[in-house]
Amino acid sequence: MTSATAERLDLGFFERSVHAVARELIGCELRYRGRGGTIVETESYERDDPACHAYGGPTARNEVLFGPPGRAYVYLSYGIHSLLNAVAEPEGEAAAVLIRALRPTAGLEEMRARRPGRAEEELCSGPGKLTEALGVGLEANGADLGADPFLLAPRAPGWEGEIVTAPRVGITKAVDRPWRFCLGGSRYVSNPKPRPSR
Repeated sequence: MTSATAERLDLGFFERSVHAVARELIGCELRYRGRGGTIVETESYERDDPACHAYGGPTARNEVLFGPPGRAYVYLSYGIHSLLNAVAEPEGEAAAVLIRALRPTAGLEEMRARRPGRAEEELCSGPGKLTEALGVGLEANGADLGADPFLLAPRAPGWEGEIVTAPRVGITKAVDRPWRFCLGGSRYVSNPKPRPSR
């Protein structure tokens, strides 16, 4: 798959419910400068959600969230890790999908060099690990996810996979909302592994 030949997700994919976007990104392909893989875990955040950065209104830090859908919202977590989000819903709604984990398939040697000594399933099994492996930093904030150096491609034809929902992790507010979406049975999903819904 190359950026010249691959089909890309269009703006319409992102310009709708953030929860639908988060669910349907599972199984899609994400690349950054050629490094990447299959998305296996996401979380959704909406404007009236206390855990969302847009909850208190626009600021210099979160202004990308209020902009057009299909943009990258990248922020620094705890002053250490850059986290990659996809802005969703119509412009001004301020919602985003956190990309939490990938099954790495492209640029593995570069990823291993960025995260030495890690097993393959640990290269991108968390939002900070993912951006470290791919080399995504704050310079990507506001970038168009539909254009180089990003590549976001739809699920392969005939894709089948069970999507498991669970409460989000790593937050202290609105922790009970089941807005974490994972590819069921994937060993590339971050910890704690979700349990299938009954």
